[in-house]
Amino acid sequence: MAQLALLLLLLASLSIASSSFTKSCHPSGYLWRKAGGGCLASDPDCCQPEKKYPKYLCSPPVTNSTPATMTLAHFSTAEDYPTSCDSRSHSDSELIVALSTGWYNGGSRCLKSINIHGNGRSVLAKVVDECDSMNGCDADHDYEKPCANNVVDASRAVWKALGITKSQMAAGAHKIIWSDV
Repeated sequence: MAQLALLLLLLASLSIASSSFTKSCHPSGYLWRKAGGGCLASDPDCCQPEKKYPKYLCSPPVTNSTPATMTLAHFSTAEDYPTSCDSRSHSDSELIVALSTGWYNGGSRCLKSINIHGNGRSVLAKVVDECDSMNGCDADHDYEKPCANNVVDASRAVWKALGITKSQMAAGAHKIIWSDV
């Protein structure tokens, strides 16, 4: 009887492990910093020589409460790099975001709103761009790291709407939950 209980427990744990494995997102490969410069070694967004960075085609599954890391985006500098959804630049005062490659899903969320919950508040923001999780560490990407697979890169207006202080913004990342509308 004890062996049967142990066997059932083992099968249940394998089922749970298998279920979480199929929902996980593993790196699609790695990037290394290409020769050259352009960003300071002290810049936390800068790829460092001799270090590899994961790249992702996928993101964690989207649910009605998807955990994510919100980072601060500067869309007003997009004149040289227009957003991928509408090929134009945007003001940092707009409630807009860029999503990691997997969540961006080939543009399927372009110009649609997502609901972001954080800091005890919620806000609707429009998806206007992709936070590229596949490319980086080269001159074309200002030697910056590829985006992680769980990022909502949000305008200053989104941070303000969530009541996040300037000192919290200075930290560069904030845990949130988001969902499609």
